[in-house]
Amino acid sequence: MVRSDAAENRARILTAAREALTADGSTSMNQIAQRAGVGAGTLYRNFPTREALVLAVYQDEVTRIVDTVPGLLAKMAPLEALRHWTTDLVEAMRRKHGLGDALSPGAHQAISEQSYGPVVAAITELLDAGKKDGSIRADADPGDFLQLTGALWRAASTPQDRAPHMLALILDGLRAPR
Repeated sequence: MVRSDAAENRARILTAAREALTADGSTSMNQIAQRAGVGAGTLYRNFPTREALVLAVYQDEVTRIVDTVPGLLAKMAPLEALRHWTTDLVEAMRRKHGLGDALSPGAHQAISEQSYGPVVAAITELLDAGKKDGSIRADADPGDFLQLTGALWRAASTPQDRAPHMLALILDGLRAPR
């Protein structure tokens, strides 16, 4: 069992690391500890390496996004929930690129392997809800959707963000025929 103060320290470290590394991938571990209001020993006890910290930040973000699916489906139609969820995923993937400077190729592979299953499961839940209510075509595949949306976080976000328009096109293609 983790003490409440230890859990709070870990959460503060993850928040500080997410903010710092997204802004500047070269932020030092000591700078992150200072930003979180903890000592270096506390930081290294929780995350023995920089890569361990970055992986935890990314995994925390994936978990947060995946966990929003039931709430979205409870308050909006499946296609709208899918739009909202995908927009959140795109923003997270864009932030991940800011974290990328701090990762080795092996860590990039680990991130992909750890996040693929939960993300596809979340997409499956969203698509299945739409198939059930008839708003999403029966042959919509979660893997295909993930592949298509991969272009969204690589799309230019300045001077005008193209991702919302591209997502609208993808979602229009998912609509069940009338």
